[in-house]
Amino acid sequence: MGQPFYIQLQNRPGELGHLARALAARGLNIEHISGSSAGGQLCVMVTTDDDEATRDVLHGMGVPFVVGDALHVEIPDVPGSLADLSERLAAAGVNITGILVAGRRAGICEVAVTVDDEEKARQVLGLPPIHVLAHEG
Repeated sequence: MGQPFYIQLQNRPGELGHLARALAARGLNIEHISGSSAGGQLCVMVTTDDDEATRDVLHGMGVPFVVGDALHVEIPDVPGSLADLSERLAAAGVNITGILVAGRRAGICEVAVTVDDEEKARQVLGLPPIHVLAHEG
């Protein structure tokens, strides 16, 4: 899955179509999309098959957006699991900026979560730290 882009659009007819057409015009395939509105604003989360080209399209459109790397977390597929995950992150001062159910299997719910402090979230969730690879000269 590519990086999730969280895009703010005006909540009016044709805005989502305009976004989809702009991505298609660059040959970008939408892999995932979700959205919801509140008042005059529509927030859309989209992943495509090319992060850099998506960033270029959004800049060209002049729409506000943020990009976040997703942490992939497996939680039990039972009531309260999302609350538990959210509360663990909140207790550490980590804010969830986006979430997507990426799949389900045999009692497990796979979620992709973006946060404002990835390093701290990885510690809280017991995920491996980010490693920077050094190149040998």
